[in-house]
Amino acid sequence: MLSNYLGDKPFWRITARLALPIAIQNVLTSSFQLVDTLMVSQLGDVTLSAVGMAAQWGWLSNLLGFGLCSGMSVFVAQYWGVKDLKGIRRVLGMGLLAALVLAAVFVSVALLLPVQVLHLFNRDAAVVAVGVQYLTIVCFSYPAVTLTNVLATVLRNTERVKLPMYVSAVTTVVNAVVDYGLIFGAFGFPALGVKGAALATCISAWMGPVLILLFSAIEKNLLIGPVKELLAFTGRQLGEFCRRALPVVCNEGLWAVGTLVLNMIFSNQGYEYYAGMTIFRTFSDLAFSFYVGLGNACVIMVGKSIGQGKIRRGVQDARRFSVLIPLAGLVVGGVTVLLRHPLVSLFAAGDNLSALTIQTALAVTVFCSLEVMFRNVAYAQVVGVFRSGGDTLHGMLFDTTCLWLVSIPLSLLAAQVLHLPFLGVVVAAYLGEDIPKAVLCLRHSKSGKWLMPVTEEGRTGLAEYRKELLRGRE
Repeated sequence: MLSNYLGDKPFWRITARLALPIAIQNVLTSSFQLVDTLMVSQLGDVTLSAVGMAAQWGWLSNLLGFGLCSGMSVFVAQYWGVKDLKGIRRVLGMGLLAALVLAAVFVSVALLLPVQVLHLFNRDAAVVAVGVQYLTIVCFSYPAVTLTNVLATVLRNTERVKLPMYVSAVTTVVNAVVDYGLIFGAFGFPALGVKGAALATCISAWMGPVLILLFSAIEKNLLIGPVKELLAFTGRQLGEFCRRALPVVCNEGLWAVGTLVLNMIFSNQGYEYYAGMTIFRTFSDLAFSFYVGLGNACVIMVGKSIGQGKIRRGVQDARRFSVLIPLAGLVVGGVTVLLRHPLVSLFAAGDNLSALTIQTALAVTVFCSLEVMFRNVAYAQVVGVFRSGGDTLHGMLFDTTCLWLVSIPLSLLAAQVLHLPFLGVVVAAYLGEDIPKAVLCLRHSKSGKWLMPVTEEGRTGLAEYRKELLRGRE
């Protein structure tokens, strides 16, 4: 039946209730970078490229934080299925501790070695000088962003998806207003240029955790409780948390470092090419927010069912999301291709950007928007299905293997040996990663080996589910 793959009315009702607020929140969060890029683009190619390169350090921090939050989701979603509230707060405590350590490392490196960080992407003196000004201020937003993500992870996986969305709406408006004021000297603010963009990001970012905790105190939701419950974890529980969470953090870390290597390859083709890539990524991040909403809905729904021991329902919903997320990529990607000219023109007011930058942005938009369907096959499995089932190891293996052993070598070959045009290098990088990874993920998904519950109810349900499968084959 078609409903086995596309879902029935109850499935869509729950998915919409969970996915839409999460998608909207991610659209708002992504608009932070969109607002910065739109306004900074008025300052020219060099500044736009410098901010894009400096932002990669924050992107790496965010991605490792995302890995931490994904590891937390394994526990929170399944604990929520059996209403183990103390277990959820215990996971929150471990997550907050890890988040603060992670953010401190990235802030320290950005402050102590800003030039070296920028040299990872480009050695043009003008680009590096502007990038250092941005990086040494914006790095103070990293702890705020990580804390916001940890708190929002607990809220989302306990089906309180609207509060993070409302907070993101407020911080996005503040960011836009303060950004414009501090960059161009409006509303009585001083005109600080690129430093103003960084300062505005810090101000709005720190509003995130403050507002979430303030409204949580008013609501008296799961985030508010005895502090001792946050620290009430044993060495064994910490070990299990690390065993599940570390592969995800390592996954995101190794994937992020590999992506940074690809960005080095891209940026060394010329700053105008990289500026074009920065433009595409800015609005592609907005499009990706819809997939993030669906991926989080998958984690919540599938993880909750598995935690309750309702394995068959969890597997059925996992199958539906495995079809739905790539289909969403096809639709959103097609719309992006159709709208590519007005989207790119948002950044090209007057003659602030070169023709090469604009042409690069248009060409990359066409290819990457069509290719995203293949990328979403693996995204649905690694982020949505495998992690909701408790399997955090295989996603790491598939991600890192395809990136480091296929995509990066192909990109170096295309750029350094074959001297292909910039778009040819991008094609080699994306297809080299996504095609083999999609194949590996689908094979693992079909095997059912990703089912690894963390609750007793889930383990009992899995044993019964496997007995049913054996009886069905006899």
